[in-house]
Amino acid sequence: MARFRLIPREEKFYDDFRMMADQLRVGARLLEQMMASDPPIADKAHEIKEIEHQCDFLTHEIIQRLNKTFVTPIDREDIHELARTFDDVMDAIDSVAALIPLYRIEKCRPGTRELTAVIVKQCDELRAAVEALENRKGVLDRAIEINRLENEADRIHKQAIGQLFDDEKDPITVMKWKEIFDVLEEATDACEDVANLLENVVVKHG
Repeated sequence: MARFRLIPREEKFYDDFRMMADQLRVGARLLEQMMASDPPIADKAHEIKEIEHQCDFLTHEIIQRLNKTFVTPIDREDIHELARTFDDVMDAIDSVAALIPLYRIEKCRPGTRELTAVIVKQCDELRAAVEALENRKGVLDRAIEINRLENEADRIHKQAIGQLFDDEKDPITVMKWKEIFDVLEEATDACEDVANLLENVVVKHG
C-alpha cells in the first residue's frame, strides 16, 4: 500500500545532482583537451574556472534549498555531503588546470594524459550513477567501476612519480610535476568519494 504524504518530498535534488554531474563531465573534458597537445592549451584554465564557478553556484543552491525543505528524498546529511564532494571533484580539476599556466608547463610528462583520461571516465560513470539514483538501480555497478578506475589511477600515479624522480634532475621541475600528479590523483580520489556516498545512499534506502 502506497504511503500518503501530507507534505510532498522535494525531488528537485535529483535534478540538481544531474546538473552537477553534467558540469563535472564538461570540466573533465576541458582538462583532457587542455592536456591533449604540447604545449598544453593554457587558455582552457579560464574555461575550467567558469565551470568551477558554476559548480560553486549549484552547491550553494543545493544547500539553500536543503535549509528550506521539510521532506527530502534522501537523508539531509547525504544531500549535503554529495553536494560537497561533487564540488571537491571540480575543485581538484580546476586546481590542476590552474597549475599548467602557473608553472609554464611546455610538455606533458608520461602519466598526465592517462590520469586525465581516468578522470573523464569516472565523471561519465558518476553521471550515469546519478541518473540511476532516483530508481536505486544500477548505482552499485557504477560505483564499483569508479572504484576500479581509482585503483588504476593509483597505479598510474605511482608509475608517473617513479619515472619523474628517475628522469628529472632539476628539483624545481620535480616539485612542479609532483604537485600536478598529486592533484590529478586527488581528483580521482574525490570521484571515488562521490561513488562511495552514492553507494551508501542506495544501501541505506534500498
